[in-house]
Amino acid sequence: MEPGNDTQLLEFLLLGFSEGPELQSLIFGLFLSMYLITVFGNLLIILVVSSDSHLHTPMYFFLANLSFVDICFTSTTVPKMLWNIQTQSKIITYEDCITQMNFFLIFSVLDIYLLAVMAYDRFVAICHPLQYTVIMNPWLCGLLVLVSWITSVLHSLLQTSMVLRLSFCTEVEIPHFLCELNQLIQLACSDTFLNNVVMYLAAVLLAGGPLVGILYSYSKIVSSIRGISSAQGKYKAFSTCASHLLVVSLFFCTSLGVYLSSAATQSSHSSATASVMYTVVTPMLNPFIYSLRNKDIKGALRRFSAMAVRKGPIVLRLKNFP
Repeated sequence: MEPGNDTQLLEFLLLGFSEGPELQSLIFGLFLSMYLITVFGNLLIILVVSSDSHLHTPMYFFLANLSFVDICFTSTTVPKMLWNIQTQSKIITYEDCITQMNFFLIFSVLDIYLLAVMAYDRFVAICHPLQYTVIMNPWLCGLLVLVSWITSVLHSLLQTSMVLRLSFCTEVEIPHFLCELNQLIQLACSDTFLNNVVMYLAAVLLAGGPLVGILYSYSKIVSSIRGISSAQGKYKAFSTCASHLLVVSLFFCTSLGVYLSSAATQSSHSSATASVMYTVVTPMLNPFIYSLRNKDIKGALRRFSAMAVRKGPIVLRLKNFP
């Protein structure tokens, strides 16, 4: 097939996890539960941060943005997978596949950049506490988030335009539950050398760069904590970044594990199963990690719950008012 408009007529098949129909209902229930927990958990974080004045700080501003991105990140893949299971169809159109890949790239890179920005915030808070409010001013916080969005969108547009120039032959089965960039490039029957170069170069720059920044920030944080004389001071300093460190470890370890294992085994089905860790499980666990290990979040949740309880009787009286 020559490159051209014929590509627009293609339909891909997302094979998902299991060929057996007896497991589809179990998979549907499992992923529906995880998706609902992810959406409601991250929405709760956003509501609590926006409604509680005690949390109007750079750290929680970035956390609210991360929660929003996690909702969008999961929503690019799971609803389509659930729809395919429910309708017993594996079809995704060429346009929908490209759109899904585009948004998946945007939100995956945004996740990485926001984690790096949050690491920088913790670095300033612990290593330069007296200058924290000056350095992490609202203008800089907004600029960091804006640059993260612009970089992610430009990268996604570049990769999407590179895929649009490819032509596809008869092999249209994707052994995954999402339209992943690497999978689409492998399915193309035209020359993909330039696509592979751009993809791996972007992976080194957009993932490796923030990872180096995170590691550098935490190396300085550890050095600063070691210099604190009191044990209570060390614990207090470490507790301010423990939740973020756990989220960073979970995200990067699972994502790196997926790609390293898939490169070693060459098993696409194993890669699809492992990809669930950073595409579904990690966004679901983030609200629990930040709420269970963070006193500010737990206190804000209690105040939010108390406020909701106080408003409840008022609503009932209004409804009963003649």
